[in-house]
Amino acid sequence: MNGPWWATLRRELTLIWRSPADMVQPLFFFMVVVSLFPLGLSPKPELLALVAPGVVWVAALLAVMLSLDGLFRRDQESGALDQMLTAPVVSVLPVSAKLLAHWLLTGLPLALLAPLLGYMMQLPVPALATLTYSVLLGTPTLTVIGAIGAALTVGLNRGGILLALLILPLYVPVLVFGAGVVRAAVDGSPTQGLLAVLGALLALALSLGPLAVAMGLRISAGD
Repeated sequence: MNGPWWATLRRELTLIWRSPADMVQPLFFFMVVVSLFPLGLSPKPELLALVAPGVVWVAALLAVMLSLDGLFRRDQESGALDQMLTAPVVSVLPVSAKLLAHWLLTGLPLALLAPLLGYMMQLPVPALATLTYSVLLGTPTLTVIGAIGAALTVGLNRGGILLALLILPLYVPVLVFGAGVVRAAVDGSPTQGLLAVLGALLALALSLGPLAVAMGLRISAGD
């Protein structure tokens, strides 16, 4: 089964790489949203450092959600989705490969960009590493949760609003613990416990998420 999984991963990476707008749009949105806050609030470093954990994390969450609406739509329009669901390989495998490819080219760049934006928001330098770790742990969870909603709404016209309504409540725990661990790092408090919670959420998402996505796709396809 590794052969089809790797083939799907290479295909998805190639498709996303050939559509640079799919990669640039979330990053551009992430940068613009965070950059506007100092203009709208105040340039005072102490105020920016106070709101920075929540601002960076909310912007990252919205950037991930922005990239999810078309996650399966292109496959549905080309017929590749039907082939994936009817293939002899268990549909969880190509779904997991697709989610990994999506995170590598959207979520991972967000995590790499987060410390730069955190520094711009006057976060203390010691807290930047914690910010990076939290986004690295949190964005895959956001991707998997969002993919479940995208799978359920793939066959609907203008499903973006419904997608947001479905997944935003499920994003709240990741947002709370993600921003909380950065705030703890800024305050000098221990961060291992909160990072462990983010890791547990990630493990839960990786273990159950691909199956839930595959089931959602089958429901949307009417199987």
